[in-house]
Amino acid sequence: MNRSLSMTPAGLGIKYDGETISFSLVRTKTKRLTISVYPDLAVKVKAPKGKSLNQINARVERRAAWIARQLQHFRQAPPAAPKRRYVSGETHVFLGRQYRLKLHPADRNSVKLIGRYLHVCTRNPSFTHRVRDLVEDWYRDHAKRLLHRRVQQCHEHVKRFGIPSPTIRLKKMQKRWGSCTRTASITLNSELIKAPSQCIDYVIVHELCHLRVHGHNDRFFRLLTACMPDWEHRKRRLDSIVLT
Repeated sequence: MNRSLSMTPAGLGIKYDGETISFSLVRTKTKRLTISVYPDLAVKVKAPKGKSLNQINARVERRAAWIARQLQHFRQAPPAAPKRRYVSGETHVFLGRQYRLKLHPADRNSVKLIGRYLHVCTRNPSFTHRVRDLVEDWYRDHAKRLLHRRVQQCHEHVKRFGIPSPTIRLKKMQKRWGSCTRTASITLNSELIKAPSQCIDYVIVHELCHLRVHGHNDRFFRLLTACMPDWEHRKRRLDSIVLT
């Protein structure tokens, strides 16, 4: 693979395997340089104020292969699902399985998963904003219970590798499945409750491994493979599904 540094008309960039990869740069007060690739194919670099442009370019150059893989992944990602309408017959996903929404008029609000249907009872089922709130609350409650339990179980499996016990936070995120800090804190996307269990465990173990190794380098992937030998299969499955 051929690679070189360059300036692009839009700003900073590198050349890798015949392709110009442009990136934006944000200066921060932190000591850590981070590179992020987003679904809209934007590449953003956050770097400490003390880092020279040559140092930043050198880091981006070292990560060129990874950046190219992420860009290719997002180019091949499945199209976004249509916007939810929250009407009877609409498909919703829970733990990787599809369920049909059934709306019922009732004096008391409730959401129950029975068979292949997600039953929503509310005083006026035609008020779709109310149905939406009830369904989202149901997902949020299940995410809180299940994801915390999965983190405990996954940590029990990988703690022998010297991975500390994390604190957990759930948050609905648009661009990331999870993140972690150097203080053993992990944030998980609450939308993970819609993914298959094996994909949920992959995201959790991935973030747990970052508590030992913070970058996506060879050392990190060796640890991830030791903790979860089939992580690549799980990642491919996660990448192939559309969550809404």
